[in-house]
Amino acid sequence: MTSPKRGLAVPDLSLVVLVGTTGSGKSTFARRHFLPTQIVSSDVCRGLVADDENDQSATPDAFDLLHYIAGKRLAAGRLTVVDATNVQPQARRSLVELARAHDVLPVAIVLDVPESVCARRNAERPDRADLPAHVIPRQRRELRRSLKSLEREGFRKVHILRGEEEVEAAGIVTERRYNDLRHLTGPFDIIGDIHGCRSELETLLGELGYALRRDPLGRPVDATHPEGRTAVFVGDLVDRGPDSPGVLRLVMGMVASGAALCVPGNHENKLGRYLSGRGVRHTHGLAETIEQLEKEDATDPAFRDRVRDFIASLVSHYVLDGGALVVCHAGLPEKYHGRTSGRVRSHALYGDTTGETDEFGLPVRYPWAEDYRGRAAVVYGHTPTPRASWLNNTICLDTGCVFGGRMTALRWPERELVDVPAERVWYEPVKPLTTEAPGGADGRPLDLKDVHGRRVVETRHMGRIAVKEENAAAALEVMSRFAIDPKLLAYLPPTMAPCATSREEGYLEHPGEAFAAYRADGVRQVVCEEKHMGSRAVVLVCRDEAVASERFGAPEGVSGALYTRTGRPFFDDPTMTERILHRLRGTVTGEGLWEELDTDWLLLDAELMPWSLKAEGLLRNQYAAVGAASGAVFPGALAALESAAGRGVEVTALLGKQRERAADAAAFTEAYRRYCWPVGDAASGWPGEQQETGRRRTVGSRGTDGLDGIRLAPFQILAVRGRSLVALPHDQQLAMIDRLIEREELDSSANNSICAFTPKHMNRLLAPTRRLVVDTEDEASVAEGVRWWLDLTEAGGEGMVVKPLQGLVRKGDGRLVQPGVKCRGREYLRIIYGPEYTRPENLDRLRERHLGHKRSLALREYALGLEALDRLADGEPLWRVHEAVFGVLALESEPVDPRL
Repeated sequence: MTSPKRGLAVPDLSLVVLVGTTGSGKSTFARRHFLPTQIVSSDVCRGLVADDENDQSATPDAFDLLHYIAGKRLAAGRLTVVDATNVQPQARRSLVELARAHDVLPVAIVLDVPESVCARRNAERPDRADLPAHVIPRQRRELRRSLKSLEREGFRKVHILRGEEEVEAAGIVTERRYNDLRHLTGPFDIIGDIHGCRSELETLLGELGYALRRDPLGRPVDATHPEGRTAVFVGDLVDRGPDSPGVLRLVMGMVASGAALCVPGNHENKLGRYLSGRGVRHTHGLAETIEQLEKEDATDPAFRDRVRDFIASLVSHYVLDGGALVVCHAGLPEKYHGRTSGRVRSHALYGDTTGETDEFGLPVRYPWAEDYRGRAAVVYGHTPTPRASWLNNTICLDTGCVFGGRMTALRWPERELVDVPAERVWYEPVKPLTTEAPGGADGRPLDLKDVHGRRVVETRHMGRIAVKEENAAAALEVMSRFAIDPKLLAYLPPTMAPCATSREEGYLEHPGEAFAAYRADGVRQVVCEEKHMGSRAVVLVCRDEAVASERFGAPEGVSGALYTRTGRPFFDDPTMTERILHRLRGTVTGEGLWEELDTDWLLLDAELMPWSLKAEGLLRNQYAAVGAASGAVFPGALAALESAAGRGVEVTALLGKQRERAADAAAFTEAYRRYCWPVGDAASGWPGEQQETGRRRTVGSRGTDGLDGIRLAPFQILAVRGRSLVALPHDQQLAMIDRLIEREELDSSANNSICAFTPKHMNRLLAPTRRLVVDTEDEASVAEGVRWWLDLTEAGGEGMVVKPLQGLVRKGDGRLVQPGVKCRGREYLRIIYGPEYTRPENLDRLRERHLGHKRSLALREYALGLEALDRLADGEPLWRVHEAVFGVLALESEPVDPRL
């Protein structure tokens, strides 16, 4: 007769310890029921360290290795099975300690097989044939002595299989941990500490859209949402407030009907111990709850028992929404998510303290959220704060309703806060409501370990992108010494690769190559955008200083940022930045873009002109020096050669060559001068102090705002509150920017505003970006694009950038297409490659350019930039945004030909 199948319950994350004498069939049992990778065998470890699985002298080293491997698996959240005899208490003790160290449940499976069976099996194995006769009886005695003590040793589940038949009939049933609700994806409404404020809870549920159900006495006993949303309570339902039984009745009903989940707070834990007959102090509001429960006894004697059972059923924390959300009472570091131990439960209930007490005699909370770097959002309560705010992907929802504050809920995944005011102060707080764990500008959002050493950044658009340690070190140097405040550094633009090298006579770059490359990638429509004669700039403009402070942690007096593509501020004088932001903010407000885009901040990609504004040192020390040397040398040399020719000396060839060189030098000088012009007072026609005396010019004098001659050409709105706009087609982007430019023209012609930053006469700040859409599969359209580029560059323009018209494009195989390639004009490249680069012999040499690395770098930086914008839009913590931003800056340290 076949024995019935017996299922052995094993938590999906646990340390399974097989216990049995040698020959009891542990290895066979493990192979039958577990994956090979889940099994850590003492025999295999012995073989790894000694090349002989039966070498008993290697046992200590083998078990060191076994514990190391098992520890690594448990740390990674992997079910682990230890295949060893484990009949001695000290051997099991170390494994129980290992499980506790990683906050997983230890499970014992005992194979209690008769001694004769074990002896027969060992005799059939050549490597065990000479096993001493006393080994199996000794192990058997130790096993028998252990059977009654396994639970006392700390094993949470003990399964004993007696005899061969039970072993053969056994099966493993994997159980989901009680806290693992990853399969529930919401949407959720997570509600902060209630503390007996039943009326406010009803109001908040109404604001969230829940419909209450009442019993015949009119008491709320359930609430459901018409859209199927689930409420999640973070605990501390009771104590201090006027109606703890009413809160319990409502929450218990919602949990019972499936409309809600609930985790315990420290106040429920204390109430549960009281209801179980254990001695507790009637402090911190418990006395009031006991008095309220005594009144309930008269009408519902069984209510106490239901409350006791309900509290006993609560799980320390829940992991929800595929692991993206963790809800607990007092906060939980990432290493405890989904784990099960007394330590995890204690932290979830009470949090952690520094061991100190404050001036009110209360424990000082350890600010664990400052150091949190987890992927899951942690939503908790416990510590009353004036308002709920995000810090490193954590948020505390206890806003002190019982103390006269507010009751707050978080809508997930929307990340929207909903709150209602307290009806009155129900309980006087021991100390004022202040934020204990610093957040926003007061916290430590970035840490050295966030950016130091070799890193791998996970991106949505290009998978894993590695950052070398040496590149990270170089980026850290730039960031720490030269960059703007990291809180304002939300994005860095990627480098841009040039188009493929052209074979057109006299040209190194030609638009035909760009059109052909995009056509090969399956991109039919591209937009050609004028490449402005300036420097790449990123502009963060907020609606006002309050928004900059609230969203980005900006200091007082700062309403945004204006920085270079390496994160450096454009202006040493912060008032210059604020003047530009003020002008830009005015046009955004006047055009109504705040309302249209439903945002209170904009992040713009732009070009700031003139080039000399940023590159004055480069122009003065490198380009101007070459021009000055040419201007000094060639006139004298040409005069001497012409004089010699006049005397009949044969210097025709040499004279012709030198004239060509002089012309090239003159063209070089003319090329870089196009990108330089005076700004500020000098541009306004007044001789500034710097021109007259060499002293620093004071901006904004004589009725101007110091912006004369400065032009800003935005060409893309990268992100707004709650969303990235990089996928918006470029023609739509530029259309919005055209509206801003038109608005500025209207404002400048009818400037009646009075403001510290408004000049008496206002010059134009915003510059348009000329563009042309080209069909890469239409020869006529391609030819028009080439003519447009030729006209642009022959008139002195730098060149153009060719981009797919759609904002975010992939090839047929799913890989990203280059977001843009630059096609620079013939004369502009003279600055890059030298005055004489257009000579045929030089062009032939320069055509051997290696663009592969540059293109790879451009795509990697582009993917990191996209990731930064996505994280910013999703409201992720700054360290997560900055991880991607820092990656862009680090990749900039990779060696590549700077002329590309």
